[in-house]
Amino acid sequence: MSDYTELDKKQDVHILHSMGYAQELERRMSSFSNFAISFSIICILSGGINSLAQATSGAGGAAIGIGWPLGCLISGVFALSMAQISSAYPTAGGLYHWGSILGNRFTGWLTAWLNLLGLITVLGAINVGTWGFFSGSIAPWFGIAVDTTTSAGFANQIIFVAIITGLQALINHFGIKLTAKLTDMSGYLIFAAAIALTIVCLIGVKSWDISRIWTFTNYSGTPEGDASVWPKMDNIWYVFALGLLLPIYTITGYDASAHTSEETVKASSSVPRGMVSSVWWSSLFGYIMLLAFLLAIPDMNEASKQGWNVFFWTINSITNPVVANILYVAIFISQLLCGLATVTSASRMIYAFSRDGGLPFSKSLASVSPKFRTPSIAIWTGAVLSVLFVWGASLVTIAGSSAYTIVVSCTVIFLFLSFTVPIVLGIKAIGTAKWPKMGPWNMGVGTYKLVSVLVVIAMAIIFIIGVQPPNEWALYITIGFLVLTAIVWFAFENRRFQGPPIGDVIAKRQADIAAAERAVGEV
Repeated sequence: MSDYTELDKKQDVHILHSMGYAQELERRMSSFSNFAISFSIICILSGGINSLAQATSGAGGAAIGIGWPLGCLISGVFALSMAQISSAYPTAGGLYHWGSILGNRFTGWLTAWLNLLGLITVLGAINVGTWGFFSGSIAPWFGIAVDTTTSAGFANQIIFVAIITGLQALINHFGIKLTAKLTDMSGYLIFAAAIALTIVCLIGVKSWDISRIWTFTNYSGTPEGDASVWPKMDNIWYVFALGLLLPIYTITGYDASAHTSEETVKASSSVPRGMVSSVWWSSLFGYIMLLAFLLAIPDMNEASKQGWNVFFWTINSITNPVVANILYVAIFISQLLCGLATVTSASRMIYAFSRDGGLPFSKSLASVSPKFRTPSIAIWTGAVLSVLFVWGASLVTIAGSSAYTIVVSCTVIFLFLSFTVPIVLGIKAIGTAKWPKMGPWNMGVGTYKLVSVLVVIAMAIIFIIGVQPPNEWALYITIGFLVLTAIVWFAFENRRFQGPPIGDVIAKRQADIAAAERAVGEV
């Protein structure tokens, strides 16, 4: 960060002060670190691998060859619009502030709850996915029980998730410098491991059947019985649409760049670049990696019968155990660091929402450790809530389906809804007193409005896909949540919650801002 001058620092702090907030968090993240934290959460080695069965036991090769770029495009329009807003309003918990500033107190409060719910449950989903990968690759080395239908296997899953989530929270607690170093490493590791996996797959190709890339085959209902990834369906386009959850679920998490704005140097330009570049490189490298994997599958019919085990079945079929185990270790570490970055993102959302009184016990949740300059209580709160989610979702079943699977489907809906609210508000607000000028990262007003219209279309697609069988309960849960939030808002929060500071309130906060910065040694 040798090019980060004193003038740059004053500019970053001035922008933050102009929005009514103190520089309590430590601004140590470079532009690359801001990119790396979003790239680490997207982590093509996590969602791109753990969700493969949605394609191979769904619409077959076309679910990857055609479905991946289509799903990435859907996610990408959100990133473009959010990048434009983040350049004008670079604050921690960015989505909450955007929803408030571009709309009103209610839209900001709703955006915050949608995003927070999505972040907590996504953290749980990521770490359970890491357990699934661990159980299929490394756990057998130690004789660890992995069958969660038994009491021992279930206990091991919960213990594993609790341990790694606690480790991720502990690292976050010790400061953004350590976290940034690890997520920087994660960025390089993801690139290296994805390239290595691609090479291994291409070397292992038995028959260069390129037609797999565009071939639609209905594998729904396989494996047979309770292990099936999707129930048997006759409409191949319906199966293909469900498979879009693979790229859409994988290519998310880029809001982490916005959540760490107050810890990033030259945030107005670094944050939007971090968002867009993390989506671009994840989409590109993920596509190359998955195409190589698709070509390496020994037999598509047999692969469909493997269900969630398809990745291990394929890799063990095409390479020797030593190479496979090296890949497994690299991928496992990448998945651990994916969870680490997600803790960072979720805790900054909790911190930002709490400093404006948006959560119970807001004063504690908004406190910053003077020693480590991190929102320590927010970090541990997010970690504990995610573990409780995993434990509760693992115990409950709804209509014969896993509650965990249903809630994950809701999580995707909640996250993208939280992205959509401020983006749509921005269409009307841009050029007005609420959003008088674009930030230094500027794609133009007309382009922003066009991309934002595409966001509305993309959100409709995500919602329709997300509530289809076997996850139809996601519709009822989503509607129930929205009804509950409306009741809570009109009964309680409408009178209590003031939202972020605006107008004269910002001027009145200057003495408090100076005191807060002295308390953490920011001079």
